[in-house]
Amino acid sequence: MSKTSRSNPSYSGRNEPSGAAARSTPRNTAKTAPSAAEDTRSAISTAETSQPQTEIRPKSTTHLKAGLYLVATPIGNLGDLTFRARDVLAAADVIACEDSRVTRRLTQAYGIDTPLISYHEHNAERVRPKIIERLKCGEAVALVSDAGTPLISDPGYKLVTAVIEANQEVTTLPGASAALCALVLSGLPSDRFMFHGFLPSKSAARLTALSELAEIPASLIFYESPRRLGDMLNDAQKALGDRPAAVARELTKMFEELRRGSLSELVTYYKENGAPKGEAVVIIGGADADAKNQEIDLDSLLTTALETQTLRDAVAEVVLKTALPKRQVYSRALDLTSEKT
Repeated sequence: MSKTSRSNPSYSGRNEPSGAAARSTPRNTAKTAPSAAEDTRSAISTAETSQPQTEIRPKSTTHLKAGLYLVATPIGNLGDLTFRARDVLAAADVIACEDSRVTRRLTQAYGIDTPLISYHEHNAERVRPKIIERLKCGEAVALVSDAGTPLISDPGYKLVTAVIEANQEVTTLPGASAALCALVLSGLPSDRFMFHGFLPSKSAARLTALSELAEIPASLIFYESPRRLGDMLNDAQKALGDRPAAVARELTKMFEELRRGSLSELVTYYKENGAPKGEAVVIIGGADADAKNQEIDLDSLLTTALETQTLRDAVAEVVLKTALPKRQVYSRALDLTSEKT
């Protein structure tokens, strides 16, 4: 099992030199106007310190036509916000966000004073019509999630559907995504992949969900909480076999970590070291259909199981052992039992 853990040089969470050390540093007395990039870095650095950002820039002069703007935000490093995203957030009439406390930290870092409204799974049914009404009145609404690209594992897709049905404009501003960042760093095939998001919290339901994904010949991407990570990896090994995998956490932050290995190696590691801090992205290698079919003697497994168990229990056991689709196993089990009669 391999591990990549490094101090991320692009992270801006460390304060610049201050006090006597800063004052003793020679400076060029010639002053020039700061570039846009320098201005952004300065705002980010200030926001990452213990002192809040208090300098607010004037309202953006960028004109936005009415519509919903899906704006990707940083997943850890504030410097990953794009210039276009900054301009749209500043020019929008309102920003719809999951948690205003999280989004306010971002807007303060960039000197953005656009009003915030909450839009999340608990109030979506009530707030969604109000957002549609804003669009019909000619407003530009920016939608952000707490981190990353909106609609990826959040309720935003229902809002987009409603906007489309209301014949209102919707567009996107691409940017950070934890799922894609983890995939490209995992070392696993990235030409075909499937994003699943969070698996069920209960083991039985999780095993069922994983079994349904067993035949997909593509890298599988999951989000998981630190508390359930060990159990999820253990169930993945049971349902999918001992495939290559990777666990990514703290992406784009100072202590970014990628842990790669087989599922059994990862299960052992987290069993010995305990749950990590923060949510993780788990990448698991896809199915090798030809190799799987060569290794599995379905008839033999079913015949053995049916000797001591009911049809239902025998099918459940074989599905768990092989990770084959339940429908396929059940159909073959019926054939075998009918052949005996």
